Amino acid sequence: MDQIEELLTRGIANIIPGIDELRKVFKSGRKLNIYLGIDPTSTQIHLGHAVPLRKLQKMSEMGHKVTFLIGDFTALIGDTSDKESERPVLTSDEINKNFQTYKQQAEKILDFSKVSVKHNSEWLGELKFGDIIRLTQNFSLGDFISRELIRKRIDAHTKIGLHEILYPVMQGYDSYHMDTDLQLGGTDQTFNMQAGRTLVKNLRNKQSYIMSNEFLEGTDGRKMSKTWNNAIWLTDLPQDMYGKIMSLKDELIIQYFLLGTNVSLSEISQIEERLKSGENPMILKKELANVIVSELHSDHDAEDAAAHFESVFQKNQTPADIPIYEYPKFGQLTSINIIDLLEGTKMVTSRSEAKRQVEQKAVTVNGSIIETINSNLPTNQSLTIQIGKKNFLKVKEKQ
Repeated sequence: MDQIEELLTRGIANIIPGIDELRKVFKSGRKLNIYLGIDPTSTQIHLGHAVPLRKLQKMSEMGHKVTFLIGDFTALIGDTSDKESERPVLTSDEINKNFQTYKQQAEKILDFSKVSVKHNSEWLGELKFGDIIRLTQNFSLGDFISRELIRKRIDAHTKIGLHEILYPVMQGYDSYHMDTDLQLGGTDQTFNMQAGRTLVKNLRNKQSYIMSNEFLEGTDGRKMSKTWNNAIWLTDLPQDMYGKIMSLKDELIIQYFLLGTNVSLSEISQIEERLKSGENPMILKKELANVIVSELHSDHDAEDAAAHFESVFQKNQTPADIPIYEYPKFGQLTSINIIDLLEGTKMVTSRSEAKRQVEQKAVTVNGSIIETINSNLPTNQSLTIQIGKKNFLKVKEKQ
């Protein structure tokens, strides 16, 4: 499969108006104006978010004019495409801080020396009220309120801010202003990207295109989410990243090779055949973990992570490099309750999580399973805590 065909099919959910039309444009040799926009409303990128970043990088390598657009102005409104309520409004300082963190992570995939970075406040902030009125004349209220989540909020009598109606208009203006040929985004962004096509067609008399990417599922097969602890974050340490991939459901192996790596399609086809022929999925997951950690960290990190996994999880050895937490006044206590200890060391996010882990017999201290949430531990010695298979911490008195 040639480079263009892979670009148009790998991890792609939909192309508007159609794949045949966009294929002709790419094969014409014309250099396209392409952009991916983000609203810097969060600071972490997971492997699923990285799917369109990989596409953007490929297009930049092909010589197209690629723009990474920071929606610092649209973030002041908030996109509700995948939300059931209004989104909180961020300050400019919060937006700038979030983007700096985002950029540091995105650089693991995207070469910013080949990509133009712009902020849509450069042009949206200059629009006058009359300009906005003229832009809104290209759209209907019916289009907006017919969207599924908006309809649910209407039926539930939940407030819909008038400013939310303007979000697709603003995003559409981004596409018009940059004279866009192709927009990238998730399927949840289709409505907003269609607004861009509308303005480009109406105001420039030009055809433009949309490429929406498939979503990478979490390690347990559900939507990748911090809430369900099933996301692989680009900020994960190599050992944690490797371990998460090894916990992947077998049926997701091919999807992760396809959407989460740069492995060629021909190699992925071979891997799929190996899986169908009955090869142990554990072997393929190790190969997958090695590729992902190598691409996002380094080959050396991948080797170390594999050795760590082998010793800790397959040979049940305690790792030699357990992080140390110096607990204030630890030695001055007679004993400490296990829930207080887990919460104090921040091995859990809440007391309720600590109780759940203990009740599920997932917590051991110095090699012994903690049987009850009322367990009190001696503080006259260091304590090695383990939660699950891979979360270790040694607690001792603060020096």
